[in-house]
Amino acid sequence: MFRTAELGQKLSKQEFKEIEPTLRQELLLLQRQLRVLGKTPVIVVFAGVDGGGKSATVALLNAWMDARWLINRAYREPSDEENERPEFWRYWRDLPPRGRIGLFLSSWYSRPVLDRAYNTISVEQLDKRLDRIVAFENALVDDGALILKFWMHLSRPAQKTRLKSLQKDPLLSWQVTDKDWDHWRMYDSFIEAAERTIMRTHTGKSPWSIVEGVEHGFRSVAVCTQLRDTLQKQIVMVQQEHKQPAAYSQDDEPGVGAVPVQPKTVFYTLPMDQALEKKAYREKLKAAQAQLNLLHRQALAKNISSIMVFEGPDAAGKGGAIRRLIAALDPHIYQVLPFAAPSDEERARHYLWRFWRHLSRAGHCTLFDRSWYGRVLVERVEGFAGESEWRRAYAEINDFEDQLTEHGIVLIKFWIHITEQEQLARFQHRSETPHKRWKLTDEDWRNREKWHEYELAAHDMVQYTSTKKAPWTLVSGNNKYFARLQVIHTVVDAFKLALPAKKGGRDAAVKHRLIT
Repeated sequence: MFRTAELGQKLSKQEFKEIEPTLRQELLLLQRQLRVLGKTPVIVVFAGVDGGGKSATVALLNAWMDARWLINRAYREPSDEENERPEFWRYWRDLPPRGRIGLFLSSWYSRPVLDRAYNTISVEQLDKRLDRIVAFENALVDDGALILKFWMHLSRPAQKTRLKSLQKDPLLSWQVTDKDWDHWRMYDSFIEAAERTIMRTHTGKSPWSIVEGVEHGFRSVAVCTQLRDTLQKQIVMVQQEHKQPAAYSQDDEPGVGAVPVQPKTVFYTLPMDQALEKKAYREKLKAAQAQLNLLHRQALAKNISSIMVFEGPDAAGKGGAIRRLIAALDPHIYQVLPFAAPSDEERARHYLWRFWRHLSRAGHCTLFDRSWYGRVLVERVEGFAGESEWRRAYAEINDFEDQLTEHGIVLIKFWIHITEQEQLARFQHRSETPHKRWKLTDEDWRNREKWHEYELAAHDMVQYTSTKKAPWTLVSGNNKYFARLQVIHTVVDAFKLALPAKKGGRDAAVKHRLIT
């Protein structure tokens, strides 16, 4: 694979000087066009052998282009803050917005390659991590991002020569560490891992370019020319798409227009007549909250984080359930995050970005009042996301949640359901109650007109995203007292399962779930 990057290709100083002015001007112009269009985030990944010129190339791009609009990110060992979150949190956090270019060093490829080179993971484990990277990159490209990946290569003799040359220079010797020499001794293992990595992650959506890194001039021109050509193609494509009329109207999009025959959904199986009297509710609520408080303090002591997602129709009682839940928690260690339409900053990035950035530290609890499921609910029904966008979101969400649970986060998802008749009664009650009128908006009435479309979208959501690791809990919400207790009991059960087993712990939790 790397033989084509061991040919000793070079550019003379004169050739480089002739090319440089024009290439710099073209890159600057394209960078400005990219910003004006504001449609495409550009992610440039640099990987390769030590001494291959990765940092020097990033420095060159900052010198040639407008550095104010470049985002430079280099990663070392994860900090305590980063270790308390899933691995990809720090990468999601640093993604460039649409119209800007991000340059990434030692990114999501560094650790898998090194771990395999050091033989701390098997080939199968490497492949699993690479599959996650492909899913991550596919999600970004499908959302409109442009990804360029450069592997800066040196042969083993060339790498040795480069390290010695740097070591002899008093001003550059600091760049060479004992670890660099360790990696050189492991060159064959490193290259074997790198080759497998490139083979499995070289896709049509985010291909690799292997660059011979021996000579500064050739390396710089090779990278900048590839960047220029790819940006040109992307900008032309975006301009053409922007001028073209929509391929179909919103009314033609499946799942958005009128549905003549309403199929049965998963919500038809819910016993919506379940109820609880106020006196019994108050007694059981106190006991459930006390139990939850104890378990949550134990989870905090063991750095077990939790995320709770609340979805459901308007007026289903999500806010009331959340208030009763957090009444049992320490306000220092939880946050409630309500989500509505994305801001301009959020629209400039992948839709999952705004959720990744709000993940709490170890031991803390985050409650999402509306969540990433807006992509397959309101954005689907209202036509804010095209069919291809919301259909691929199921896999993207499953991968996101798999990363959360794999990291040890307790993830609990609630759909609080009410009947169409109950929603109407609650709307009417709100309109007649002075201190509740603010809750009822024109948008609530408009959403109600699409009740069946929303119910079908929610059915699909449950069907495609209720997984073994992250199942949906469907709550019968016509009776608020019953719904609030079911939510707390479900959280209690989840903490019991997550905490070390005690007498009656796991078995009791499972038994309780079956009863409720």
